[in-house]
Amino acid sequence: MRRSILHAGATELTYEIREIVKKANLFEKEGVQISWENIGDPVQKGTPIPEWMKSIVAGLAMQNESYGYCPTKGVLATREFLSRRTNALGGVQITTDDILFCNGVGDAINKVYQYLDPGARIIGPSPAYSTHSSAEGGHASQPPLTYRLDPENNWFPDMEELRNKVRYNPNVVGILIINPDNPTGMVYPEPILREIVALARQYNLFIIADEIYTHITYNGAKALQIAEVIQDVPAIAMKGISKELPWPGSRCGWLEFYNSRRDPEFMKLVKAIEDAKMLEVCSTTLPQMAIPGIWSHPRFLEHRAALNLAIQKRGDVVLKTLGDIPELIVNKTYGAFYQSIIFRAGALKPHQKLSIENPKAKELVEKMVVGVALDKRFVYYVLAATGICVVPISSFCSDLLGFRVTLLEEDTGKQEWIYQRLRAAISEFLAS
Repeated sequence: MRRSILHAGATELTYEIREIVKKANLFEKEGVQISWENIGDPVQKGTPIPEWMKSIVAGLAMQNESYGYCPTKGVLATREFLSRRTNALGGVQITTDDILFCNGVGDAINKVYQYLDPGARIIGPSPAYSTHSSAEGGHASQPPLTYRLDPENNWFPDMEELRNKVRYNPNVVGILIINPDNPTGMVYPEPILREIVALARQYNLFIIADEIYTHITYNGAKALQIAEVIQDVPAIAMKGISKELPWPGSRCGWLEFYNSRRDPEFMKLVKAIEDAKMLEVCSTTLPQMAIPGIWSHPRFLEHRAALNLAIQKRGDVVLKTLGDIPELIVNKTYGAFYQSIIFRAGALKPHQKLSIENPKAKELVEKMVVGVALDKRFVYYVLAATGICVVPISSFCSDLLGFRVTLLEEDTGKQEWIYQRLRAAISEFLAS
């Protein structure tokens, strides 16, 4: 090329949740049978989709309008339904004009960060969800800006660190929360949410609340939506149906804008996001049309409660199987369907390895672990030796070392095998 053609922030676009698949595929070619514990697709892991839900979608597919464009902001009847749900929370009030549909929350995330000034920074939690951290780092052409979630304190945010980073970095314009959190499974307590809102008000910031897992809670937890506590602070809530129904293939998510008219700069950002969607015409029509019928169905709450209880039980298996290993920090999870297991400082060392029966897999992993983070070394050895595919925590913009698993395996026997095998692998690796 006659000149550079790549945006400087493109090097920040990483997604280890998918990148680990490339590594696993290499081992699979060498005869290793893979157990996929890396990606949060409930359908892929066998979650049953009830017939009544399929019937709603099938009925809508017989309507001609489900094949056409819808209004740019989204199907009006669905936006009316969603605005009533948000307003019923009793906090901030919105109208249909405050809702914008996107092709999944991933699309929504990219829209929000893409139109921020390159010098404006959004500070988000670490361990970080890769789509947010990559989009934030990419727009700023710098490493993502984060605040620490503390594994020694139930994964709650280090509020002193967050406060200091906001105070001493005038480029921070917004605070991201993911509630319930991916990858830790933490649910933000109400006092901490209110403290974050107060911090945003004090420094004239806005809040981004990724609430894709809002109704996936258990162990007595309830995720408070940001609309309930935001008061007069500008905010963007990100919501969708991929995890809660679940229907990840729908690629159907939306943004809710709160207090957008209270700040002229925030209002400009909202307008830019809406204008960008207008250039695309609209998001997919059929899934939008399905939302009111599915969420208002008399069996939906029962369906979601059963799925949540199953996730809780799987989390209990992880805690029971790995929780007593002294070198690990294993917290109980309360939301979403992930669990992050952390190695205590000094537990991992650069010489550790696992015995591998497959000679080709052994040769491959020994090349793969050269110069990588210590938790990646562990993850790659586990892949080669057991076929279990998990995601290293260092890949989530974190200086912690560990791995993330999903809590989605419907086959209870296979789940028991996975975590017993992980326990044995951890013991062997640490002792080597």
